[in-house]
Amino acid sequence: MLGGICLNWGCIPTKALLRSAEVFHYMQRAKDYGLVAKGIEADLEAVVNRSRGVARQLNAGVTHLMKKNKIAVHMGEGTLTGPGKLEVKGEKGSETLTAKHIIVATGARARDLPFAPADGKRVWTYRHAMTPPDMPTKLLVIGSGAIGIEFASFYNDMGAEVTVVEMLDRVVPVEDAGVSEFLEKSLTKQGMRILTSAGVGDLKVTAKGVSAAIKDKAGKVEQAEFSHAIVAIGIVPNTEGIGLEKLGVKLERGFIQIDPYGRTAAKGVWAIGDCTPGPWLAHKASHEGVTAAEAIAQELGNKDVHPHPLDRRNIPGCTYCRPQIASVGLTEAKAKEAGYTVKVGTFPFIGNGKAIALGEAEGFTKTVFDAKTGELLGAHMIGAEVTEMIQGFTIGKTLETTEAELIQTIFPHPTISESMHESVLAAYGRVLHI
Repeated sequence: MLGGICLNWGCIPTKALLRSAEVFHYMQRAKDYGLVAKGIEADLEAVVNRSRGVARQLNAGVTHLMKKNKIAVHMGEGTLTGPGKLEVKGEKGSETLTAKHIIVATGARARDLPFAPADGKRVWTYRHAMTPPDMPTKLLVIGSGAIGIEFASFYNDMGAEVTVVEMLDRVVPVEDAGVSEFLEKSLTKQGMRILTSAGVGDLKVTAKGVSAAIKDKAGKVEQAEFSHAIVAIGIVPNTEGIGLEKLGVKLERGFIQIDPYGRTAAKGVWAIGDCTPGPWLAHKASHEGVTAAEAIAQELGNKDVHPHPLDRRNIPGCTYCRPQIASVGLTEAKAKEAGYTVKVGTFPFIGNGKAIALGEAEGFTKTVFDAKTGELLGAHMIGAEVTEMIQGFTIGKTLETTEAELIQTIFPHPTISESMHESVLAAYGRVLHI
């Protein structure tokens, strides 16, 4: 299907699911807003159908763009058979395509537990969790990265009893430690059971669901029963058996090694997206695609394109659980590890008028600066709509902004984005509203 995992089985349909869960959550909280709503129910089948409809709409849009731009699409399985040669076995039989430059964008798939591969009935990957055969009553989520925590949030809001097991010492471990701590408290308050520094040593499908042996941080093993389990322990790149090694493309743990423009070690072979090193995000893949296309055009003699190397420090990350998480750049800990002397500012949403008016006063914005130069090193946010706000800090980092420009920027009132301004002021001892 055109559009890849993100459009068809990833970011887009999951956001549709999460939106339904969010609306359901607000309907249940109607009394908090002075409203009356009775007989509130969730129709899981209808929720899933809406999600799939959103994905189909966007898939059709990509198909239209291919035709509009006169791009030939060959559906099938491709294998690189030599420099500039690709054999495709598909709807037109076997055919050989030739090109001076080939971009590999084969993506990745969910990693299975070695002792309990997903069956789609009781043990799910993210793909199964998007089209569930039935509603979980008691759900085990293994892994608390973005995928695991988003599905935990969705099914919890839809009424399931959710337990999250994370091997590392905190949830969403790539985020700032303060964000992790805040999220764990919030999810626990919502009724989830969060187990960190814990692992699932065994998982067996039973007649009524799944039985899991969960080992906690003290080494104690608990046998627990669940109706379903979601495995969200990472991804595996789709790079096997497509001829990469024969052409001299270098792989590490299956991921294609590239330079900042997408070039591989094999001349004329490029790679982008989830089959390359992380972060494994759709917007990173899209940016890589544009960069590689411009670099190829330049090599073919186009003097009007000026590709820029990908700067991984400026790739924002978003997690659409409730509350939302968004970040860009270095965490406070990573900045210190890198040798920076830092100035750090945090501003809680409880001090923000718009957040209080929305009934969403849970969250904060945190900024990290180089104390010597004022460079914005990182920004970390948790709370309502932060996934829409992080781009302000991302633009700031791309423009190599310091605290001086951010302090002098006028933020509109009343908006939750004012917390961004206040966090910068807080880093320099000038905070106004706390």
